[in-house]
Amino acid sequence: MIDVIIVDDEPLAQDVLETYVSKIPDFNLVTKCNNAFEANEALKNHKIDLMFLDIQMPQLTGTDFLKTLEHPPMVIFTTAYPNFAVEGFELNALDYLLKPISMERFMKAANKAIATHAKGGKVSAIPDTSEKAEDFFFVKADKKLMKVAYEDILYIEGLKDYVIIRMETGRIITLQTMKSLEKKMPTGRFQRIHRSYIVNVDRIRAIDGNMVELLEKNQPKKLPIGKNYREAILALINKNRL
Repeated sequence: MIDVIIVDDEPLAQDVLETYVSKIPDFNLVTKCNNAFEANEALKNHKIDLMFLDIQMPQLTGTDFLKTLEHPPMVIFTTAYPNFAVEGFELNALDYLLKPISMERFMKAANKAIATHAKGGKVSAIPDTSEKAEDFFFVKADKKLMKVAYEDILYIEGLKDYVIIRMETGRIITLQTMKSLEKKMPTGRFQRIHRSYIVNVDRIRAIDGNMVELLEKNQPKKLPIGKNYREAILALINKNRL
């Protein structure tokens, strides 16, 4: 059983988290705290394994509070401000939940806490670089494992049961589906634009009607935008449009 406390100065946010925690059989809610000072007392008086900690609180922020703890429990930060994410992970937080928190996203964080607790994992205020996302992955091709850096990918092309990873230095053909490879791509860095194409967002040069234009070997390369993916690519454009 994982003993949990919720630390948040907003009653509604507390209630949402309490509801979510109650749905996880492995979680036991010990108490709810309105600020860092109440949380500090709770940590002294109870065995706490996991703390859901709001960042923006009066008098003492969640991040500053965590820095004061010599032996902190596992911490999952909660906040309405995404710009605090980097600082949260520098403090080796287990996860970071952006309000309003969905049950699906909460479950993902809960499963991470359960897995970490099962391994006897404890979080300290020392940054842990081992959990940072890698900048590469491996795929099987030509009877060996090939290393592919995300930044080197121009686009990925689907061909029945194979995918072709196109790079400036050449191509890699691997036996797998577009759907399976798409799930492995970092969110926000790659965009599905067609049933047969996934593009590296950083490599997009222009949008020309129903075509995405990239630069391949110093030559313009245009790929079609499928009607089922047009809304997603337009949302990407509008999000970054001046």
